[in-house]
Amino acid sequence: MDALTTFLLRWQSFLAENGADFAAALWVTIRISLVAIVCGLILGFAAELGRRICPWLRRPVACYVEFFRGTPLLIQLYLLYYGGPRVGIVLDAEPAGMLGMSLYAAAYFCEIFRAGFESIPEGQREAAHCLGIRPWRRLWRIELPQMAQIVLPPAVNQIITLIKDSAVLSIITVAELTKTATRIMNISFEIVMPLCLLALLYWIISEAVAVVSGKAEARLTRHLTR
Repeated sequence: MDALTTFLLRWQSFLAENGADFAAALWVTIRISLVAIVCGLILGFAAELGRRICPWLRRPVACYVEFFRGTPLLIQLYLLYYGGPRVGIVLDAEPAGMLGMSLYAAAYFCEIFRAGFESIPEGQREAAHCLGIRPWRRLWRIELPQMAQIVLPPAVNQIITLIKDSAVLSIITVAELTKTATRIMNISFEIVMPLCLLALLYWIISEAVAVVSGKAEARLTRHLTR
């Protein structure tokens, strides 16, 4: 009982001293992740749609996707934040992190959308064309509803991965969860509690995304099977 009491008191003291810092860092992580997810989805979809509509965009988009998927996010952030000022691109740490993660995420989402488009039988497009359905209406009414069910699981996996990858932003001094935990460890010389709390917070965020996406997928399935 004494050991348990001591353990709980240590955690109470740790949270009282550092809870506000972790709460602020949690908001930074969520804010940057949300921006990266939304921008990544929009850019990824636009890139894939663009290379399907405009043949001359296929090679540039393919090069973009291969570069950002084939190089570490860490190197991309170094190039953007530390190398950017040499070519006139000067960004604060947080905007640089948002931009870097958005570009990185867009490459992966682009490939997810590519798989979604390719899953639609070509016969459906031909039938829509024969019926005089315009391309944008065909995309909205026929292709996107079917794609949503296919791309949702891999997109959610990518979103969770992206949230966890936000820890890399600590190397460009963004005050997110990992940077805050590292700073607290350096100041207090306490290792276990900051890391345990850090892992717990990432797990809670990931589980929340998984639960919400599961409900969205179930609702989408019910809607499509009506």
